[in-house]
Amino acid sequence: MVEQLSGTYQAKDVLLQRYFHTAAQQISSFDDFSIKHVPREQNTRADLLSKLASTKKPGQHRTIIQETLHSPNLDDKTVNVNDSEELGWMTNIWNYLKDGALPTDKDEARKVRMRSAKFTIIDGELFKRGISTPLLKSLTMSQAAYVVKEIHHGVCGMPSGARSMAARVLRAGYYWPTLKSNCQDYIQKCKECQQFGNAHRQPLEALHHMLAAWPFSQWGMDILGPFPPAKGQLKFLLVAIDYFTKWIEACPLAKITTENVRKFTWRNIVCRFRIPHTIITDNGRQFIAEEFEVFLQELGIKHLPTSVEHPQTNAQAEAANKVILWELKKRLGNAKGEWPDMLPSILWAYHCPPQSTPQDPPYRLTYGADAMIPVDVGQTSHRRHVFHNEQNNHELATDLDLLDKLRDEAQIHAEACKLRAAWRYNSRVKPRSFREGDLVWQLLGEARKDTSYGKLAPTWGGPFRVVENLENGAYRLEELSGKPIPRPGTLPTSNFTSVKLCTNRRCTLFLPQTH
Repeated sequence: MVEQLSGTYQAKDVLLQRYFHTAAQQISSFDDFSIKHVPREQNTRADLLSKLASTKKPGQHRTIIQETLHSPNLDDKTVNVNDSEELGWMTNIWNYLKDGALPTDKDEARKVRMRSAKFTIIDGELFKRGISTPLLKSLTMSQAAYVVKEIHHGVCGMPSGARSMAARVLRAGYYWPTLKSNCQDYIQKCKECQQFGNAHRQPLEALHHMLAAWPFSQWGMDILGPFPPAKGQLKFLLVAIDYFTKWIEACPLAKITTENVRKFTWRNIVCRFRIPHTIITDNGRQFIAEEFEVFLQELGIKHLPTSVEHPQTNAQAEAANKVILWELKKRLGNAKGEWPDMLPSILWAYHCPPQSTPQDPPYRLTYGADAMIPVDVGQTSHRRHVFHNEQNNHELATDLDLLDKLRDEAQIHAEACKLRAAWRYNSRVKPRSFREGDLVWQLLGEARKDTSYGKLAPTWGGPFRVVENLENGAYRLEELSGKPIPRPGTLPTSNFTSVKLCTNRRCTLFLPQTH
């Protein structure tokens, strides 16, 4: 019975089915249940008891009190549908069709008469007249639990949606009132369906947009690559973008190391602009290493690593990567190894035109004036034609005095743009949150899937336990053993978009219903 109760084998023998239903009913009284097979050679006492009846000779004195059972010691109520105590939802219908008995309540009696018109008794079993199938055998809840499990996990079972699963039960010739809801509940609690289910796309929480208070106060940083090896074995690109002005800094690298990231931060951000307030990165080792954390702490820079498998937190850096990569693809042609030489012109081309969010060029928001581009020289523009040195210096000073107003307007435009995006996003939100102690599945990205499984790798990993709600959709998780999910150098967080609730299935599938 171990394999039958665990769902590995099907209980086909009639007597075995009676034992199975009896055991399932007893198991339902426990919150948690597990059964383990013990080999005969390791279960000596039970093995000796099973041999007493066959080894005892007539006339011998008994040293152990024994009782001989001439028939299986089963409670027939679990399989005899004629017993009204176990009929559940069928009790009133059975009593009316069998004996003409009705409930004392008039409304309930009228309801029973109307429902009974669709049922009939054949050979001691209750059947419902169906539309897709002429006759549907009516099942008790314990029998329904077995049918649902066999349809979903049996030898010929196949995971499917609730409606499809309910239709398969009907085609097999079975019926009970809560068929569809029971199928839905079973599928939601199926471990395999949860672990291999599709990643959800519908937003689960309102959009949280990030705004920089002043220029060069908040930077997003990311790694782009690998690229075809260039001169000096350059294969990667370290990119940083200012959240306010959209100014991009980039540096080609041969190796991704913490030291290179530290040098880039010092040379391209701190020394060129100012000490920023915040730097946002992903969870790459070069960003969360202790050496880089100490460097940022010494300068008073706040480091915000993104949640696991949630690059949207650092969306500005991802957008900068997309722009650079798109321009490189268009400009390089077959000379793929010349990508570092093409990088300065791409950044200059990005800095000169207005950007959609601030509605001003990054160059103007940084230096207070528009850049002089090659077309102004090749085909002399008006401002170059009427250029006067003294007047130009005076106008530049005026532009610098008005730069704060220009930046304030850019900030208003940026915030309005983000609010419009948030309104569109939030209109599709289906709110959901998790509490401390909830069991959840975590979405496995390609980098964290077991490569030995190949295409058969699960979509979700876990389950894990929610330890802390960090607000704004971030959660801290731990394994069921209490061990935090490892992430070197810092505490791990997971975003709500990569987490879904884990629904446990108890040993009993349905609760008996009586009317």
